[in-house]
Amino acid sequence: MEGTYTPQKEILKQQWHFIDLEGKVLGRVAVEIAKYLMGKNKPTFTRNINVGDKVVVTNAEKIKVTGKKLKDKLYIWHTGYPKGLRQVNLESMLEKHPERVIEEAVKDMLPNNKLRKERMSNLYIYKGSEHPHKAHKKEESKE
Repeated sequence: MEGTYTPQKEILKQQWHFIDLEGKVLGRVAVEIAKYLMGKNKPTFTRNINVGDKVVVTNAEKIKVTGKKLKDKLYIWHTGYPKGLRQVNLESMLEKHPERVIEEAVKDMLPNNKLRKERMSNLYIYKGSEHPHKAHKKEESKE
């Protein structure tokens, strides 16, 4: 009788996925990115081992949101100082730091455990269409 197959981290190879966010909806693309980071698209998916791939996201400033979220959605944090509670709406966050909006959305889609930080380190977000990971891009087949 054979035991259960558990993938070994040394054997697994990470693939590179390139996602262009121009005109895409924030939540829908965050789910797709989270699936790639967790490795749920692979048959070797295991919850306790990071089998996910690397994801490069471009055109972060051209993302779309639906409804009245631009005005209504708030990002709240505390600076650590007295009276240090800060909040910013999605519209101003997209103007100043569009990468953080996508990073927060994807981070909230991942399970809150010890692997979250390791999985988030495989996510690369860029404002424009240029990125330094072009060497990893494979030629797309024209079938």
